[in-house]
Amino acid sequence: MASSVPGPFPLPDSKFDLSTYWGRVRHCSEISDPFMLLTTENQLKNARKIVSSYRRGELKDPSPEFWHAKKQLDSTVHPDTGETVLLPFRMSCCVLSNLVVTAGMLTPGLGIAGTVFWQWANQSLNVAINSANANKSHPMSNSQLATNYAMAVTASCGVAVGLNKIVPRLQNISANSRLVLGRLVPFAAVVSAGVINVFLMRGSEIQKGISVYDKNGDEVGTSKKAAFLAVGETALSRVINATPIMVLPPLLLVRLQKGVLKGKSLTVQTLANLGLILGTSLAALPFALGVFPQYQRIDVHKLEDHLKNQKDQHGDTIKQVWFNRGI
Repeated sequence: MASSVPGPFPLPDSKFDLSTYWGRVRHCSEISDPFMLLTTENQLKNARKIVSSYRRGELKDPSPEFWHAKKQLDSTVHPDTGETVLLPFRMSCCVLSNLVVTAGMLTPGLGIAGTVFWQWANQSLNVAINSANANKSHPMSNSQLATNYAMAVTASCGVAVGLNKIVPRLQNISANSRLVLGRLVPFAAVVSAGVINVFLMRGSEIQKGISVYDKNGDEVGTSKKAAFLAVGETALSRVINATPIMVLPPLLLVRLQKGVLKGKSLTVQTLANLGLILGTSLAALPFALGVFPQYQRIDVHKLEDHLKNQKDQHGDTIKQVWFNRGI
């Protein structure tokens, strides 16, 4: 993220008003823009130079070139480390990375083996994305990563397999209701395991706290309360993001299979399913990401005592601090 570029002058957060939901949606649509995947290393180096010139005060006013450079960095590098996020795990690749596993999970008629495989694939991808985009105040050890990964996969597979066995046994509902409930089993598994996944993968942040910064970008200290807020909001955003993607396509597909897709080949139905998932994902992701600001501020009186009554580099009392929520 552009905030990882050092300099005495603070960067504007966005060309959009991040204090409003619509402003955050527009900002997140830029971060998740799939065209940013075409950004090369040379373009990133040039983007860092442009942003650095602003941070050093050489570039006085944000220009279109500056905003494009900031967009490239915001969608490609980690805000804490400044390192390039591995391509499949960037938010600009989120829709494409999730397309195949989501289609697999929503495939009708999966047996136990198929259900377990696709839930494993989905949670593996979630673990990688959570790890790559988490707040890096306290990096997770390999043993912690392996343990949390196993627990997340076990949770998702357990929920999915359990519900797949329960739904067919429901006797007091119509066959159509059972069909609809069966199509929504992946949603229940993804939501429950997704929340568990976030808290497991980022539990060390809550235990140790995350770094908080003053308005000049200088670290003030660490806060467990800010960490709990960051992780909790991220978990909730996962639910918000998964709801339209895991609910609308399967319900629409049931409707289409009774109409225009009736009697069509498996290939046609699969392509229709992929199209529904892709369209819903592209539309829903910015709205889900925009619910909570990624880099947000909080009054110090809401945090731990050791963060209160501190002064910044200019000798002013710090009343508010900022932290990276992670994505």
